[in-house]
Amino acid sequence: MNHFLYRDGVLYAEDVPLPKIAETIGTPFYCYATATLVHQYRAFADAFANQDATICYAVKANANQSVLHTLARLGAGADIVSGGELQRALAAGIPATKIVFSGIGKTQQEMAQALDAGILQFNVESEPELEALNAVALEKNARAPVALRVNPDIDSGSHNKIATGRREDKFGIPWERIANAYALAASLPGIEVVGIAVHIGSQLVELSPFRAAFARVADLVTTLRKSGHRIDRLDLGGGLGIPYDGETPPEPADYAEMVRQETAGLACRLIFEPGRFIVGNAGVLVTRVLYVKEGSERRFVIVDAAMNDLLRPALYDAFHRVDPVTEPANTSHKKPVEIVGPICESGDVFASGHPLPPVKAGDLLVIRSAGAYGAVMASEYNTRPRVPEILVNGERFAVVRPRPTIDAILKSEQIPDWLA
Repeated sequence: MNHFLYRDGVLYAEDVPLPKIAETIGTPFYCYATATLVHQYRAFADAFANQDATICYAVKANANQSVLHTLARLGAGADIVSGGELQRALAAGIPATKIVFSGIGKTQQEMAQALDAGILQFNVESEPELEALNAVALEKNARAPVALRVNPDIDSGSHNKIATGRREDKFGIPWERIANAYALAASLPGIEVVGIAVHIGSQLVELSPFRAAFARVADLVTTLRKSGHRIDRLDLGGGLGIPYDGETPPEPADYAEMVRQETAGLACRLIFEPGRFIVGNAGVLVTRVLYVKEGSERRFVIVDAAMNDLLRPALYDAFHRVDPVTEPANTSHKKPVEIVGPICESGDVFASGHPLPPVKAGDLLVIRSAGAYGAVMASEYNTRPRVPEILVNGERFAVVRPRPTIDAILKSEQIPDWLA
């Protein structure tokens, strides 16, 4: 579901025409639709209404405070991977008791911060991390609630750079060592074992990899309980995909039914960490055409957005559909073009051979499905100010992250005494 649709030949975000925002804010900019955020969260949460499930939104997908506030009001928890994300989640009103701390490189300072906050659990990804967390907990005369993340050696079938559950991936504890890792955890006085965690990758468009991983984990629950371990929670991660280029990912209801089947009889509290599913199609990147350049063999549409604003195409070869903000009268006139940014990198390409109707300098284009891993991965490469973020709600819109000035960027840097 998305709420970016044409009306009378113009693309709207909910009830706001995108050209109005462009005129007010300038380009490029990210635009998020509240209605899509709400719809996607409710679709996922409602699918698990009859199961003991906690939905912890993956903050890394889109960490804007207004996005987090919107989801917090709906009852969302948070899946975090840094101390900064913990502060963001708490500032947005997400209770610490609904926060899960994932990630393979937690520092001891971050562990202490999370223990002080009283988070729901740590998803621990290695034996050294387990021992470090134990030391921090003992210093605080506390016990850290822990689920060990297991690597089930399941290929999710997604892009190599977003697959996380294969034997060679850096995430989780290898399957053959997981029993010893739980024995270690049980021996550490600062650790309270509460469950198992697993996450096999992102942008999955079939249920079969999920089913294979969850079946292995369900068997592991039985094995660990026989060894005397308390396994009350199953953190099954995120990864449910969205349509970027004609994919047909599973519906949340079908996903929930598969989970019910694979976890039946375990009596575990379930935790999920959706990110892209909630925010991916809730956001677009709006950009303006600067030039149309005729190359020797290809036509280049040069826009004012760049890879520093949306890195996914350069990083993952990710597909994002690009459309004119003004609806073309005749779509049969589309021709393949290269849609590129102004950065001095050959990889600064949003789409190659993408069919687009004739456009000219000054026209607005929309890069769709940019709500996840867009603004959060942006940088100021080439001293280009970070793109502003806009939140729409019905007929209203607000700047929820402003575009910094060049002066502000320069003032954030300090000159040492010997250069002053």
